[in-house]
Formats: sequence, structure tokens, C-alpha cells
Amino acid sequence: MPLQNRVLPTGEILAIPARGMFVGNRGIIHDPATRTLLRRRWSTDAWITCVLEFRDRRRKVMERRSWTELFFLDEATSFAAGHRPCFYCRREDANRFRAAWEKGNRTGDVLAPEMDTVLHRERLASGKRLHPLPKSIEKLPDGSMVQAGAETYLIAQGRPLLWSPSGYRAVKGAIGDAKLLTPPSTVRALAAGYRVVLHPSASLIPSP
Repeated sequence: MPLQNRVLPTGEILAIPARGMFVGNRGIIHDPATRTLLRRRWSTDAWITCVLEFRDRRRKVMERRSWTELFFLDEATSFAAGHRPCFYCRREDANRFRAAWEKGNRTGDVLAPEMDTVLHRERLASGKRLHPLPKSIEKLPDGSMVQAGAETYLIAQGRPLLWSPSGYRAVKGAIGDAKLLTPPSTVRALAAGYRVVLHPSASLIPSP
């Protein structure tokens, strides 16, 4: 049985076999004795995204009372859920993200906890609502995600791709009544130049 540690773009955490390209955490939210999640879904506002391996070290998932290992299809998925790059194992990416955040959100010298406070206000998983689209779908920056009904879509090169736990699929026809899922402050960082890491399936879908 797979562990309940796979994060959807909505921020929900499910037990599904696929792992993904990134790991991350929201603090300690599991019981190591049973390797199951607690009722709470975060214990800190700092929701981060990490690399799967760092300095040749690998963690045993959910086996100790340390941070709870959560997995994401790709970085765009983690962003949609409300996470940001880790300043420890992904320092270069985290600094690029902070610089783009400052530019996109018109602020300077922002600290990680300040970004976390803003993100926590904007995360769907922390009880907030979906956001209105700041512009038309085709003008959203690459890596943004939108929600239309029960389906989640990645925006890449101005077109929506349907998200699934194993990758992205082409969309037939237009999608209607979509709302922004990725936190608006992160979307502004993407628009300011942060290049998000996408699952390889996103680049394998031919243009219509």
C-alpha cells in the first residue's frame, strides 16, 4: 500500500503509487509508529519544496519524528499547492525565486518567513478560496495552474494541459469557468522571470 504522501495541486495529500520529481514538507504531520498522517495537514507556515537527493543522503520516508516527506509531480504542482523552494537544499533556486518574488510583488529584501505569511493567506489547502484570473489563460506565465470544476490545468506556452498524477495530457477544446489555483504572489514571481521545473510530459505534447 502506498503511503499518504502525494500532494495534489489543490494541496490535498493522497495515497497513490506515483512519487514525482520533488519532495517537500509542511513540518511534522505524521505518526512514525504507523507511518500515517495526523489530522492536521501542516504544523508550520513554511511549506517548502526540496530535491529528492541531497549530498548523497536519502531519508527513510515517514519513519522518524522529523519533517513529513511529501512528494510532487513537479515544481509547478508544488507551487500550486502553496509551497516554495527550500533555502537549504535548493539555495540557488530559492534565491532566484526570492528575486523574482521581489520584482513581481514590488517589494525588496523579503525574508522567507514573510513570503510564507503571504503564501499561507493564498493557499487553497489552508482554507482559502480559489482566486480570480488576473488575466486571460493564454497570458498567464508558464507554470501557473488553474482549476475548472474538478480538473486542474497547467498553463504552458499559453495553453492549458490537463494535470494527472503521472503527467500532463492535451486538452480538447476550451476550458470554461477557470479560476487561479497557484497563489497570486507566486504567479507574479513566475511572470517576473522565475523558470519553473515542469514534468517532462509537458514538453512532449505537440502544439495543436
